[in-house]
Amino acid sequence: MAEGLKIEIVSPERLVLSEVVQSVTVPGTEGYFTVMADHAPFMTTLRSGFITVTTSTGTANIYFVKGGFADVSPEGLTILAEQSVPFSEFDHADLQTQIKAAQDELGRAETPEDKSYAQEFVSGLLNLAIEAQQLNGTHIH
Repeated sequence: MAEGLKIEIVSPERLVLSEVVQSVTVPGTEGYFTVMADHAPFMTTLRSGFITVTTSTGTANIYFVKGGFADVSPEGLTILAEQSVPFSEFDHADLQTQIKAAQDELGRAETPEDKSYAQEFVSGLLNLAIEAQQLNGTHIH
């Protein structure tokens, strides 16, 4: 294998990325984790968030991912995403629409279980919006 980590980000619509890089930081359901060459194999689920791909020259490229799986193997890192796009294609307005709809759903929730689920969903979307704002402020698009 070439020096570095082979990464592929695959969504149902397209192959989003395929290249050899220095490292990748990924939003796992248990928290962000970073993968470099020769990482121990494992598989995990992903939450919605942003993948940071650091190239061999040290440049950081950001990709949005909406759920899916990450598979680290001796061949590299494969991300099978429900949805993934480069950050430049991330739809901030759609996220605000999703937050509003989720907040409306929370307001209509009647049982404690429904309220808890709806609140968790709203919180996840709000955290995603905060991350997007932070990235938007630090990267030129």
